[in-house]
Amino acid sequence: QVQLVESGGGSVQAGGSLRLSCAASGSIFSRDCMGWFRQVEGQEREGVAAIYTRDGSSTFVDSVKGRFTVSQDNAKTTLYLQMNSLKPEDTAMYYCAAAPQMSCRSDMLRGSNYRYWGQGTQVTVSS
Repeated sequence: QVQLVESGGGSVQAGGSLRLSCAASGSIFSRDCMGWFRQVEGQEREGVAAIYTRDGSSTFVDSVKGRFTVSQDNAKTTLYLQMNSLKPEDTAMYYCAAAPQMSCRSDMLRGSNYRYWGQGTQVTVSS
């Protein structure tokens, strides 16, 4: 089992920055991939960024490339999403997720490949 708790959401003006954190506990073998997803009510969930915790390699959806970075702490217990140059279209509930590599390596931005999810943190960007 893996437990995930997000924090760091809030309201910011366009062009601003936020850093989301995801505190992870439980089996490290179930956290080979950790990702950030977002969802606007009434819309499909979107994979934003993900990291393969074994080697630190990461992937991003095109719309956030160059603006968002994803990282983990040395102990691999906290996942971060640094969001810069935020736009109103980044407004969403952001979720942290984790999965073992057998599930997630084929596509780290596919939500259905993830087994464990946090409760989410809201990000609101005003114009």
